[in-house]
Amino acid sequence: MSLAHLIPSLEPKLRSLYQAHHERAKRIDWAYSEYLPLDELKANPESIPQLSPVVYTAVETAMLTEVNLPWFTTHLYAAFRGALSVMIDFLHTWTSEEDQHALLLETYLLLGGNGDPKRRAAMRKSVIRQGWATNIDSHFGAIAYTAIQELATQTFYLRVADIAEAEDPRLARALRRLAKDETLHMAFYRDAVKYHLEVEPNYVYPLAEVIMKFEMPGSGMPNYQERAELLAAKANYGPAEYYTQVIDALWRYWGIDQLEPTLARAREAQLKLIKHHQKLARIAARIMERRKKRQEGAAD
Repeated sequence: MSLAHLIPSLEPKLRSLYQAHHERAKRIDWAYSEYLPLDELKANPESIPQLSPVVYTAVETAMLTEVNLPWFTTHLYAAFRGALSVMIDFLHTWTSEEDQHALLLETYLLLGGNGDPKRRAAMRKSVIRQGWATNIDSHFGAIAYTAIQELATQTFYLRVADIAEAEDPRLARALRRLAKDETLHMAFYRDAVKYHLEVEPNYVYPLAEVIMKFEMPGSGMPNYQERAELLAAKANYGPAEYYTQVIDALWRYWGIDQLEPTLARAREAQLKLIKHHQKLARIAARIMERRKKRQEGAAD
């Protein structure tokens, strides 16, 4: 038996999940121009502040990730082709909703004169030319990967919104709007994973592969490691938040340690995943302890 085989009986449940997403998204439909201070700019061209290096780096990093939407869609379409039809339907909806994200971020930076637009345009072109792909070759792997990626992106936007609030509340509002989209998208993929695991716990085998090898889709952009280190240090978004707010949250929702796979390979993968989860927990605890000591030292 393939460990990523199709389960046709899931189609109605996933179709219901898709319809629920569609209704929720329709109630909060938006246009990216609503989150740009266009009227204020006409009255006062200086109304958008110059962002700090940390906030600018965060917004630029998010933009350079979001512009790769054509490649994300291409890869997901290849993974979902031949799978349950609802996944292709959701992919079309997901793409249309994600399309505004890079537009909003890039236009905000351009209107406010933040950063060097020529440099940013060159990096954008480089990122898109480089493309994006993963080693995931199954529909379930693609669903699981995107669940993690969407939750990580939602967490990132909310963290950046918190530190952007003091510099430009309008930017913070826009970032929280993007986070709402990511929340809805994450919920669909997250629940789709849960449905698969409930019907076939042996799916823990491909799930383990995805979790243990996960990398954000923007990891190939220029200076990604330096960006990640800066944001971990100054925006409180790093390995600790990735564990507590992404991996551990999904771990508990999916009940990974409670699954009862029947295949030996799947049971072995589950044990490896449990060890991986414990390792991430130890790393997160050390980071949080160091952060606490630094804060206590700064307060003295």
